Amino acid sequence: MLYLIEKADPMPKSIRIAPQAVPSTGQAITFVLAIGSVRQVCRLQTRFRTPNQAFSYFHKHRTQFEQIARGRLARGEVEDGVVELTML
Repeated sequence: MLYLIEKADPMPKSIRIAPQAVPSTGQAITFVLAIGSVRQVCRLQTRFRTPNQAFSYFHKHRTQFEQIARGRLARGEVEDGVVELTML
């Protein structure tokens, strides 16, 4: 004699499991600002996923970032020897 045994589904059908997306910090571009014979390291933090996108963005807005970096350096806004910049 065979008995039909129903398995209890441990996971309800209304629940979906999806991997949690880890927020990415994006790509950072590091460049050197030349002020006479002095060189100052600057870092631009972007929200782009690929280095190529971040690099293209940096080159497109390079003069603005250099001006902002010079201003921050003049005001003494330097963290661990690096001028930190974010996207415009």
